Parts: sequence; structure tokens; C-alpha cells
Amino acid sequence: MRTLLTGTICTALLSTSALAAPAPAADPSAGPFGGEAAFRSTYKELVETNTTLSSGSCTLAAERMAARLKAAGFADDQLTLFATPEKPKEGGLVAVLPGTSKTEKPILLLAHVDVVEAKREDWVRDPFTLIEEGGYFYARGTTDDKAMAAIWVDAMVRLKQEGFKPKRTLKLALTCGEETTYAFNGAQYLSENKRDLIDAAFALNEGGEGTTDGKGLSEGGKLVVQTIQVGEKGVQNFRLETRNPGGHSSKPVPDNAIYQLAAALVKLHDFDFPLELSDTTRTFFAKTGAGRSDAMGKAMVAIAANPADTAAEALLNTDRTYHSMLRTTCVATLLDGGHANNALPQRAGANVNCRILPGHPVEEVQAQLEKVVADPGVTITPVPPRRPLAKTPPLDPAIVGPMEKLAAKYFPGVPVVPTMSTGATDGVFLAAAGIPTYGVPGLWQNPDANHIHGLNERMEVKSLMTGRAYLYELVKTYTK
Repeated sequence: MRTLLTGTICTALLSTSALAAPAPAADPSAGPFGGEAAFRSTYKELVETNTTLSSGSCTLAAERMAARLKAAGFADDQLTLFATPEKPKEGGLVAVLPGTSKTEKPILLLAHVDVVEAKREDWVRDPFTLIEEGGYFYARGTTDDKAMAAIWVDAMVRLKQEGFKPKRTLKLALTCGEETTYAFNGAQYLSENKRDLIDAAFALNEGGEGTTDGKGLSEGGKLVVQTIQVGEKGVQNFRLETRNPGGHSSKPVPDNAIYQLAAALVKLHDFDFPLELSDTTRTFFAKTGAGRSDAMGKAMVAIAANPADTAAEALLNTDRTYHSMLRTTCVATLLDGGHANNALPQRAGANVNCRILPGHPVEEVQAQLEKVVADPGVTITPVPPRRPLAKTPPLDPAIVGPMEKLAAKYFPGVPVVPTMSTGATDGVFLAAAGIPTYGVPGLWQNPDANHIHGLNERMEVKSLMTGRAYLYELVKTYTK
């Protein structure tokens, strides 16, 4: 097993202590729904490994998953652990199951193992103890993104133990840093420094999902849609700042740094970036709208047919998700200013968070913001880090088709719709490196997003087990 220490790259054997606790073996004869006990063990170990930036270790999580893969029969040269001397706890893992074809490019399975911070005093249950209750698993990371990480590890273990010989080489990358802007990002590191290690025709990632009608299926709810993420917005923060000589507050003047900044932010509040549809979003609105009989559904169909339909746009803009899917958005998220309660402010600033439609560079958005603000006294500066330009992968039938076909088997009668994420995933780094990345369906959430990033995050047990079966069969379909 290789351990890569970036900065001064070296190759070494992983210490045997990391492999001291081999994983329970999955039953290779049990079929797609078998081996549940082994999978639960993998999921539990991963969820209960604290991987927050403040007090956890992604490196430990990666080592534990590597131990399970090694116990299943993966050779040392098929497992690569990586970390940096500066960020030793923010490492990750790449595993490779070699294929038989010398011409077919590999497939990459991607998942991040880091999680958002969780304070025990705020939670009803211990956020790092997996608890099954009322048809749900509760803990930080049960959904985002350790469900997918555990499913990918489980799939690799089962394929290896079955003696399955994939035509395409299958790769797995477990990374850190997705949840924290300024952390070491494993997907970015691999795509920029170890491109050959993760080279693939395409990657499967988080981002696609199903949605219920408000209740879990175990509670009598209904699955209303499954989505395939085909593209995502880029993310860029900007610093808006005003400066002023200031002075004594007893003698105010119209030229005030806080008022000047406030005026700029009001202009931004009143501005909408122009509507723009891609192949993904046009298909999303057409297919989703066709399945609805209300005014919103008609507006969705209308906008897909004619993006200049202002009446349809006005109605869609009343829904925050649809409004964001139709355009680049920029919103103020942080404020600071002044230096004393009895002094005129010498400086005022705001962070503006932009979610940029694919294909639009940061410079273009910055120029638009400067045009909207129209005040040379307000500086607008991109805030590091600067992510790559978001790119939308093609709606390739060879990739999307198997997802749709299997969804019809596992979720009969449920529409499968391509969608563009208005958030962000690590897929943006892979796309920049020339690896098209798709968010897979299979799992599902309630409309409350299962409290992802919030208190008492949860995953419906039935969703996890069904998603495991669906994704295992999907991976096998692609690699045959």
C-alpha cells in the first residue's frame, strides 16, 4: 500500500497498525441485497470516525477504509493513501480494481469523507454515534457524504470478493476538504497533481438524489422524483469595500463608508442576472413541468420552450430553487465596518457569495457587479480561493441511459430528471481536469434535506439499503 506525502512525495508501506482490524467479509453469493451486516459495519465505522476540520481526521477514516479493502483482497499497490505534511489529518485514499480492457478508459467513484462541524450540546443524540431510530440512521455525515462513501467502499469489496473481472478499470477516491473552503481539498490535489492516478472516462459523485412527498417511505411517504446531477454552478466570493477618512461622529457628513457600501448592496439586491438555459436545465424544466398540472408546472414547460416568456419567468422566480437554476446569483453574506461607536467609519466591507452558471468566468461576473454598483469608490475584489470554471458534462446516453434504465427497475413510475446543482461539489475540480462528473440517483431525501449540515442529520434506512443495491448494480453495469 502506498502512502503519498505531498510536497516531498515519497512511497512507503502503510504501518501494519492501520490494518490491525480487518473488516467482516461480505457474502459474495448473497447478491445485490446481501451482505447487509458487513455494509452496516462499514457505514458505522465511517460515520463514527470524526472527520470535522476542528477535531477529526479524514486520514484516519481513509486508513480504516483502506484496511477493509485490503482485508477483501486488494493488493498494496492497488491502495494509495495520500496526505500533506502541513495537513496530516486531511488525507484521503485512492483504490483501483484493474480491468481487463486495454482500450476502455476507467470509471472513477468519488466521495468526500469530511463533514460539517457538530456540537454535542446542540444535538439530541451524540453526532458521532450512529443511532437507528424510527426507520432512520442519525449522526453527522449519515447523508452527506458518508452514505455514498460507504456504498462505494462496499461495492469495491463485494466486486473483489466475487472475483468479478471488470472490463473497465474501476477506481475509488475518498477525499477530504469538500465542506470547508480553506481546507486541503483532496479532489483538487488529485486532479491537479495526480491526474494519472484518477484518470477516468467519467466519474460518479454525490449530487443526484430522490425526493419524497414529505415523509420517508418507511413512514408511508412516496418517492416523487429521482434526479441525475449533470453540471453544477461555480462558486466565487467577492469583497466589496469602501474607505473614508472618517472623523468625529458629532460632525457627520454625507460621505460615509457604511452608507456608501449600503447603497451598493441595495443595488445588488435589486439586480437579477439574465436568465439562461442549458441542455440540462431546459430538460429539467420540460420534464418536471410536464409531470405537474398546476400553474408552476405550466410555467416550467413554457420557459423550456421559450426562455423569453416573461410571465413564466416571473412565476418561476417566486420559487428560490428555480430562480437560482435560471441564472447566476450573487448575495451578501457577511458585513463588517467602523472602528469605534463615536467615530465616522473609515472602512466598511461585505462578502458577496456568487453562484455562477457553468461557462462564465469570474472576471465576467466581477465586471457585471462593477456595472451594477456603478461607484468607483466601491472596490470589488475576488476572495481566494479561486475555483475552476464550472463545466457542464454532456447528457451522454451511454452514461445517463443506464441510470434511467435501472431507476425504472428500482423505482417504477418515478420520473428521472437531469438537474444542475445550484450548490457545489468536488466535481468541479474533476471537470476542470477533463473528467466529466455526474451526480447519481439511488438514494433519496425528504424535502427538509434530512437536516444536512444542520442538527440531527439523518438518513432513512430504506433509502440507504435501496441506494446501496441500485448503485452496486449501476457500477457493475458500467464495468461489464
